[in-house]
Amino acid sequence: MKKEEIRLDDWQRILFGEAPPVFLLETLVRAIIIYVFLLMIVRLLGKRMSGQLTLTEMAVLITLGSIISPSLETPERGILLGVFAMMCTLSYQRGTTWLAFRNKNIEYATQGEPTMLIKNGILELGNLADTRVSRQQIFAKLRGANIYNVSEVKRLYLEAAGDFSLYKADDKRPGLSTLPTGEAASISPIQAYADDTVACTNCANTTPANQAQQPCTVCKQQAWTKAVN
Repeated sequence: MKKEEIRLDDWQRILFGEAPPVFLLETLVRAIIIYVFLLMIVRLLGKRMSGQLTLTEMAVLITLGSIISPSLETPERGILLGVFAMMCTLSYQRGTTWLAFRNKNIEYATQGEPTMLIKNGILELGNLADTRVSRQQIFAKLRGANIYNVSEVKRLYLEAAGDFSLYKADDKRPGLSTLPTGEAASISPIQAYADDTVACTNCANTTPANQAQQPCTVCKQQAWTKAVN
C-alpha cells in the first residue's frame, strides 16, 4: 500500500482492511473449520498438552499458532494448507516423542534435563545463573511449600518442563530465612533468630557466629546475616 493511500478517515480500510466486508462471514466459516481440526490435533498430541509443557510441546503450540493465523486472516490462503501443516506438526511431535522414548540422548536434547538448585540447604549458584532463576523466585517457591528456612531443603530441582520438585531434609537446623527482606524474624510467629549461627545471604551456607569475620567457604563472599530456626 502506498503512503498516500493511508488516511485516518478511511474507516472501510481501518475496520475491514483491503478485504470486502463479506470476508467476515468467510472468516467465521474458516474459524469454525480450523477450530474443529485444531481440537482434533491437540487431542491427538496427547494429554500432556493440557498440563505442564515440555520444550517440544511448547514449540508445537507456537507453531500451531503461526499455522492457524494465515488460514484465518488471508483470503488468498486456503484452509487445507493450514490443516496439512498442522498434520505435519503432529507427525513431528509424535516422531520426536517416539525417538526420545527409545534414546535417552535424544530425550535430553529435545526435552532438557532437571537442574539442581538447592543441595543440602545450599544454593547452587552456578545452576541458578545457568537457568536464570533468582533467589527470590526460589524463596517464593519455598514459602509456598511452608518452608521458611533454606536449610530445611535437601534438594530442589528445576524440572525440564519448568516446574519445581522439592525434597525436605530429615533434620531441622538454623539457616537463611526465606521471608522477604526487611521482615523481622525475631518477632515473626514463624521463626526466630539463632544466636550461635549465621547464614550467607549469597549461597545460604551456614557457619558458627564466631566465624562471621571470615569469607564463606562455599561462595567466598562475606555477606553474613543471622540465621533463623
